Amino acid sequence: MELDDGKIFKMAFVVSIIGILGMLIFAGSIEPKEIFINEISRNNIGETVAVTGVIDSFKYSSSGSTCFLTLNDGKSKISVIIFESTLAEFQDLGTDIESFKNHKVKLIGSITEYGSSMELILANANSLKLLD
Repeated sequence: MELDDGKIFKMAFVVSIIGILGMLIFAGSIEPKEIFINEISRNNIGETVAVTGVIDSFKYSSSGSTCFLTLNDGKSKISVIIFESTLAEFQDLGTDIESFKNHKVKLIGSITEYGSSMELILANANSLKLLD
């Protein structure tokens, strides 16, 4: 069998379609890496991870547009930032963010650094789930 440009194009097209369909099928089942707070380091900056712990405290910025909470997994603590757009999502869902205080949660966020401390930025309102 001799390969010419037309056959190569058709094979590449079929393989591309199969790859795109595979991505669409499996995209909903991809979960972020679960990690313990004490494992978070500068090497993880920019990664989206899942972390489990108890929310110890809430604090709002002076403008009230940003919420800072502390997540404790029993070994370590980390600050979690919830920006105004995500707070608005909670409001639209009718969820009082402060009702999560002192409860075990699983959250998904991206790791960032502020000053010399590692922080998580909550991805969206659906990224915070009550576990108990």
